Amino acid sequence: MPVLSLKNVSKYFGKIAAVDQANFQVPKKKIYGILGPNGAGKTTTLRMVNNIMIPDDGDIQIMGLPVSQATQKLVGYLPEERGLYKKMKVYEQLLYLTRLKGLSVTDAKKSLDYWLDRFEADTWRNKQIGELSKGMQQKIQFIATIAHDPEICIFDEPFSGLDPINSELLKKVILELRGKGKSIIFATHRMEQVEQMCDHICLFNRGKVVLEGKLDEIKRSFGKNTVQLNFTGDSSFIDEFEDVRINNRSSNFAEIRLLNGKSEQDILREAIRHVEIQKFEFIQPTLNEIFISTVGEANLAHEQVLA
Repeated sequence: MPVLSLKNVSKYFGKIAAVDQANFQVPKKKIYGILGPNGAGKTTTLRMVNNIMIPDDGDIQIMGLPVSQATQKLVGYLPEERGLYKKMKVYEQLLYLTRLKGLSVTDAKKSLDYWLDRFEADTWRNKQIGELSKGMQQKIQFIATIAHDPEICIFDEPFSGLDPINSELLKKVILELRGKGKSIIFATHRMEQVEQMCDHICLFNRGKVVLEGKLDEIKRSFGKNTVQLNFTGDSSFIDEFEDVRINNRSSNFAEIRLLNGKSEQDILREAIRHVEIQKFEFIQPTLNEIFISTVGEANLAHEQVLA
């Protein structure tokens, strides 16, 4: 049984379908990434999963149960818009929020002591939330999300406001949670985090699910259609290529997506004429490239329908 199942779920605001017939299932003990451009329907979907919004059509189930107030103790939810009380002290606020999820005072204090120490935040106990930096507040909100030991952890842009060191700590904690058997769902724009962490992905565009499945299978399905080129010399020859898309580029590096049947041999022959080749490799596209390609093609098709 999946921990989360959406069947033909839709949500309208007026005549606009923010979510349009969404279908996906989140397997147990996996990290599931929900991706998409701004306004694609990610946050609306997560709000419906958390019973904050009610779907206009379709069915949502958590661990086989219809979404309701009763299922919320199974879930820890970190919303995109943070919701801490600025004038409350850190510890009393965390204790209050954890008790709302059903923990006894003893169990809540034990959990909070562990997580405050884990995030090196023990000295913040008696500080007001408003005294903390954005990154510190993010860590406190994260603790509030997981302190009641939920089976499902849902994070909407969890790395927002964190510096690289704290982003790495948060990543490590999320992987530890999965290792303990928790199911993780998170929405983010940071493709490198998804590529490093996620087992499955679901890509939204214009309210619809346009790509869904195991990350490794999706990458294989796109094939090895990207050339990675390292070289010494003037890179201006790259500007002359046709039927390609430059995914990434620097003074001595280029990642080139081949389009319209373009041959990698054409790229190699042209590169040899202009620069000294250090590395030339055919690779699977990055998740960022898959994202751009899928969303771009879907939007182009939408514009052609409207034309």
